[in-house]
Amino acid sequence: MSQDGATSIRQKSPLDLLKLNVNEHTEKKNNLTYLSWAWAWAEALKADSAATFQVHTFDEKPYMDVNGTAMVWVTVKMFGKPMTCMLPVMDYRNKCVTNPDAFAINTSIMRCMTKALALHGLGLYIYAGEDLPEGEEKLSPDAQDAEKDIASLELFVNGVYDFIELCKNEADLKSFWKNNEPMLAELKAALPKRYEEVLAKFKQVKETFIKDEK
Repeated sequence: MSQDGATSIRQKSPLDLLKLNVNEHTEKKNNLTYLSWAWAWAEALKADSAATFQVHTFDEKPYMDVNGTAMVWVTVKMFGKPMTCMLPVMDYRNKCVTNPDAFAINTSIMRCMTKALALHGLGLYIYAGEDLPEGEEKLSPDAQDAEKDIASLELFVNGVYDFIELCKNEADLKSFWKNNEPMLAELKAALPKRYEEVLAKFKQVKETFIKDEK
């Protein structure tokens, strides 16, 4: 606690940004990985509330003319230190655009800002061609397959709950259970708690149908 009774918050540093996994906020286009600029800027403000970015202008234009093509420049200041990046205005094939329109220029500015944030550490590993930030271990192929299997089972569970809501009688429940015994067996082996939840739900709905029939 600080002297005035307020809880103190540790100021983040470039090292914290270097360790931040940004994979959930990226998308692939033409084998290139792009980080969401809105998410990236939000993280920058969380790390340093005084962070700012500046779009450089040339003859009152937000880009530099280069033989009919354009180059944008953005400076991001964080932790009291400015970092400047430049980026050509490119099309979806990552080829320089001749006489780019306002939309293309704006897109490049935001990408350039994200690139400048990388110089401060945020998502830098993406530009280095790595899959994970420094300090995080990559999953083995077997572990990746296991994660996919778990995700599939969770989707199955969600589907089970959706089906239960549509059941009209006990016969529907029994038919669904029998037809999905292999998946239910996998669920029991991999996620026993989730299996018990599903089983309990089936029993609860079954009892409701029995009461209604009496």
